[in-house]
Amino acid sequence: MPARKNHGASIGDDEVYEKVRDQGASKEKAARIANAAANTSRSQVGRKGGEAASYDDWSVAQLRKRAAELEIPGRSSMKRAQLIRALRNG
Repeated sequence: MPARKNHGASIGDDEVYEKVRDQGASKEKAARIANAAANTSRSQVGRKGGEAASYDDWSVAQLRKRAAELEIPGRSSMKRAQLIRALRNG
């Protein structure tokens, strides 16, 4: 098994971070998941999802508001499909 990388103090669970990155998630998304796992437990993080409505059901205004919360650059000029893609890929 390869040596575990240390991503510094800003990443709570390096092993989870690496697994999520290997699955294709962005660095930011992997960090959020790894830190959530470190703050609770890995099994609790896995059970958290599934409560929010699909972005496909959101209005453009709702998508732009969420994109603003996540500080996604260029959100004001994005079309609906672009907003959804940016939000999903975090």
